[in-house]
Amino acid sequence: MQTVEEVVEEQSAGAPVRRRSRSDVLAALSYLALSVLVMIRLWLDPNGRVLAGNKDDHNVFLFMLAHGERVIFHGDSPFYSGRLNVPDGVNMMANTSVLVLSLPLAPVSHFLGVGFSVALLITLGLAGTAFAWYFVLSRHLVTSRVAAWIGGLWCGFAPAMISHANGHVNFVSLYVVPFIVLQVLRLREPGRVVRGGVILGLLIVVQVFINEEALLFTALALGVFVVAYGVMAWSRAKREAPQVVKGLGVAALLSGTLLAYPLWYQFFAPGNYHGQPFEPDKYATDLASLGFFARQSLAGYAALTREMSVSATEDNTFFGPIGLVMIIVSVVVLWRSVAARAAAISAFVLLVVSMGPELVVFGHRTGVPLPFGLISHVPVIDLVSVTRFAMVPATIAGVLLALATDRSRAFAPKRRRLFQVGLVLALVPLFPKPVPVIEGDPMPPFLTQGIWRQYVTGNRTLVTVPLPEVTTGRTGMRWATLSHLDYPTPRGYFMGPVNPPTDNTGSWNAPRRFTSDLLYQVREYGIRPQLTAADRARITEDLIFWRAAVVVLVPNSRNGDDLEATLTDALGAPQLIGGVEVWDVRYLAVPS
Repeated sequence: MQTVEEVVEEQSAGAPVRRRSRSDVLAALSYLALSVLVMIRLWLDPNGRVLAGNKDDHNVFLFMLAHGERVIFHGDSPFYSGRLNVPDGVNMMANTSVLVLSLPLAPVSHFLGVGFSVALLITLGLAGTAFAWYFVLSRHLVTSRVAAWIGGLWCGFAPAMISHANGHVNFVSLYVVPFIVLQVLRLREPGRVVRGGVILGLLIVVQVFINEEALLFTALALGVFVVAYGVMAWSRAKREAPQVVKGLGVAALLSGTLLAYPLWYQFFAPGNYHGQPFEPDKYATDLASLGFFARQSLAGYAALTREMSVSATEDNTFFGPIGLVMIIVSVVVLWRSVAARAAAISAFVLLVVSMGPELVVFGHRTGVPLPFGLISHVPVIDLVSVTRFAMVPATIAGVLLALATDRSRAFAPKRRRLFQVGLVLALVPLFPKPVPVIEGDPMPPFLTQGIWRQYVTGNRTLVTVPLPEVTTGRTGMRWATLSHLDYPTPRGYFMGPVNPPTDNTGSWNAPRRFTSDLLYQVREYGIRPQLTAADRARITEDLIFWRAAVVVLVPNSRNGDDLEATLTDALGAPQLIGGVEVWDVRYLAVPS
């Protein structure tokens, strides 16, 4: 019986090219069809609908795509945006700006809308990730196209991937990762130090501009894999180590050179931050989630899933009971392979890390300490949402299932049928359901007819109330992005320092201001404040700081009457223009 290492070395050389091509086309089409099914509700109106599972992050990626459009069509800086969070702007390198995706899609965003681009990227991300793993598996790890297809299906459409399809363009666009893994493993081959190192370095650069978190996860997983492999096969590892180290050195030199300025900008330019707006144990993997179903799986039950998951976009495990059993069975089937054992160890280590500093079961803290508590505040690690480490074991599970499926062809008929039945019982309940959407607030004629251009000129801004913030100001931010960021706006949902320069801890909002806090209280609690002369002066000060030209009340806002009354008290009576209440504040003298 062949080991995984022997199959890798053979690289499926015996498969006829014509049959391989036909299998490749069928695999790609099947993945694309499934991806379209998952996103079909958004495709019905990509610019008018919002992903219900994570409306805020959907807005974030509308912003990222709108920024890419401005870079190409208006010459804006790729690493900085001054169109949101006026006057400070946003450090785009310190956010998931997906520049390698947004820039090529700029014409699509310009002519068809940023909502269309987001739908397209998520659709192609799911299908592309599945096909990338299928390609690597079929060329380098397995001889069976069916086994490769199953591995690609799992890696591209596992519950974790479908969960992130609710708004995370970056986490469904993982099609570069399998090629990074492949290039690292192939560095041990003779003559690949320079060529392999250069290819790996370029792939790293591309991945940085898609998702740095995924690159970190990949590096950690490979690190654990290499250590485990070295311990179990020391003589071979020692023989191959010099070649691999040299290749990694070439990759590090090339990628470090190309990324020197972008990374400097990310960590040292204005708008940089450290840490997250939450403690490491806030978003961690629940142990019980391993054997249950995600809310977007066919057998999923959302009310139960919510007891074990932090949000609809973070169902990072949820393999189902039979799925979990089949993963374990796959490890047992492949146990003779050192590489498979090392991969399983890597998956286990990252799974434990994803559980955070304290074990949680069915939403309850057990008090059992876990190793992550020792590294939770290490720089770079402290920028990661801990539960996302579980995406590594979710992906490795797909690879192990593919290898075991390939190996099962050598089983006795009865044992082979039993394995096949297990696969069906594991995969069918995990079949993804279309992600849910809601209708977005329609854009008013004040924006669609360009009436705003009569008011917002020069360096002035359009201020929507509720102010663009995480959770409370989605509509204002969405309107700005759907307008291609043609008008600048204050505040917004992005990652930046909470209160620079005194506190650079990461925050999802712009630094607090009197007016933003006041209007938040009015919106949330419906309390009409009795404004004093000092209050009005502070509101005027904030409007000047934001360079406001007009203040626009979003129709049908929560406690909208109270918001209107408060603004009227501060700024006088509004005008109804283009379907919205407008306060013209161009009389304010703002900085040039």
